[in-house]
Amino acid sequence: MSKFETSSRAMAAGDCANHPAFAIAPMMDWTDRHCRFLHRLLTRRALLYTEMVTADAVIHGNRDSLLGLGEVSSPVAVQLGGSDPGKLAEAARIAESFGYDEINLNVGCPSDRVQSGTFGACLMLQPVLVGECVAAMHKAVCLPVTVKCRLGVDDQDTGPALDALANAVWQSGADGLWVHARKAWLDGLSPKQNRDVPPLDYGRVRTLKRANPNRFVGLNGGLQNLEQAEAEMAKDGVTLDGVMLGRAAYHDPGLLRGVDRRFYGDARAPIGWDELIEEMTDYTARHVAAGGRVHHVTRHMTGLFTGLPGARRWRRTLAEEGVRHDAEPQIIAMAYAGIGQKEAA
Repeated sequence: MSKFETSSRAMAAGDCANHPAFAIAPMMDWTDRHCRFLHRLLTRRALLYTEMVTADAVIHGNRDSLLGLGEVSSPVAVQLGGSDPGKLAEAARIAESFGYDEINLNVGCPSDRVQSGTFGACLMLQPVLVGECVAAMHKAVCLPVTVKCRLGVDDQDTGPALDALANAVWQSGADGLWVHARKAWLDGLSPKQNRDVPPLDYGRVRTLKRANPNRFVGLNGGLQNLEQAEAEMAKDGVTLDGVMLGRAAYHDPGLLRGVDRRFYGDARAPIGWDELIEEMTDYTARHVAAGGRVHHVTRHMTGLFTGLPGARRWRRTLAEEGVRHDAEPQIIAMAYAGIGQKEAA
């Protein structure tokens, strides 16, 4: 029986039988603690992720800065990058001590930096090594250990490539596999192009789930809204265990207000816009009082109110005034004053 089935904390990350998961993807330079605070206000139940942090950074760097949860409540997963089983095990132990709910291994990032470090998407070429990394982390912690991968890299056939990776990590004790339903092209495409150019193949992910009905398989990649995400979860006679939104959730965070009801049957009303603005203003004030800047928080808020009257002015105010070194938290309320039909969303 997997830790997803036995751990009450793990239920937040997803239970194959009863608890479909909704997650917000780990995104470099975006899903920091301030972003996660905003997203947690918008959804009480979604699984949030950190940015990817390397095992070496966790072991040798400023752990409070890298791993501190701040004021964000569970469930939150930390994503680790690396390819050394011993270092990943040590980093996982350290992360566990900070109170995370899941340890995730990055086997999907196509950036030049991870290629030079021989981790991220490069590891799709080394499923045995990935299995060894998972086994080491699984042995080191009591939390669920999951993997986030691509369908394959470069000229790999996505059939055997994904199967080999999945079999290796599950045999090593992984509790779940999140699949970004695109290949990564390490030769010829930039990291930005790798987010859009390789074609999506959700059917391949459903094929993996069909062959592994008792394993947690979650879908990521190109999902634009909650309706599409829900539709892709149950299609072609296959029910996936989770869906993960990335850029769509970041650029239009207001859509997250519908997650708890749609994916978890939570009948409680989502946070109101007035309350959200008050919470974010107070949070920003605390951050500034501790030596931070308003822009550290407001840069994650520009996509709020997409589609409402005044949204453009909101974005412009935060972009132009929020970046000032002397900006004060009240800039948020000032920008909000121009939003019309607030509760219509």
